[in-house]
Amino acid sequence: MSTELLTWAVTGTAALGAGVLNAMAGGGSFLTFPALVFAGVPVLQANATSSIAVSPGYLGSVLGFKDEIRSLPPREVWTGVVISGLGGLAGAALLMLTPAKLFSGLVPWLLLVATVLFWLGPHIARFSRNSQAQRARVPGLLLVSIYGGYFNGGLGILLMALYTLTGLHHLHTVNALKNLNSFVLSLLSVAAFAWAGAIVWPQALWMMALASVGGWLGARWAKRLPMAYVRALVLLTGVVMTVVFFARA
Repeated sequence: MSTELLTWAVTGTAALGAGVLNAMAGGGSFLTFPALVFAGVPVLQANATSSIAVSPGYLGSVLGFKDEIRSLPPREVWTGVVISGLGGLAGAALLMLTPAKLFSGLVPWLLLVATVLFWLGPHIARFSRNSQAQRARVPGLLLVSIYGGYFNGGLGILLMALYTLTGLHHLHTVNALKNLNSFVLSLLSVAAFAWAGAIVWPQALWMMALASVGGWLGARWAKRLPMAYVRALVLLTGVVMTVVFFARA
């Protein structure tokens, strides 16, 4: 297999797997971002391209969880949509102002934080079942959305941790909100990246198509597979990618 074909195969497989992972529990960018770096895309452009690559997968996942979204109070859903959109734009603007060398140094630490938070989420949630924790959901969503607009890696993991920590304990509801708000903030942050010329379009379009398929498949499988297995897979992916990027630093 030629180097070019290998590159397309790696990025395509990563996008398909990312769509599945994001629909189930988050962490898809742990696959797409390193795949783009492997393909020779500079880290800042790889992050922006990874964001657009996984965004259609979120839409497929939202459609897969449409019943769970319809069961939620409309005001709660729309509040989350607005906040996540604003946060995504703010994070994208912040990324465009960050020197590429500084961003490269931050990547392993961002991956590490996302992985640790996903691991700790269910344990901390046992102590967070109160109204004060629920009131923290809105400012928490804004901060996570800014992070998501800045660095898409681990976004789904952080959103799942946030919703679990602030009193939502039905896993399918958490997944539905995570996918909806991930799609909104990714859509707006991607628009900002496109305007700034930070997206590598050939890889982006290829990966978008496969992430969409993965998102649809993942939404179907998420309701069938034991979540303990899915969480273990995401954690393993996060640990491996964190180690790889620390080794490269």
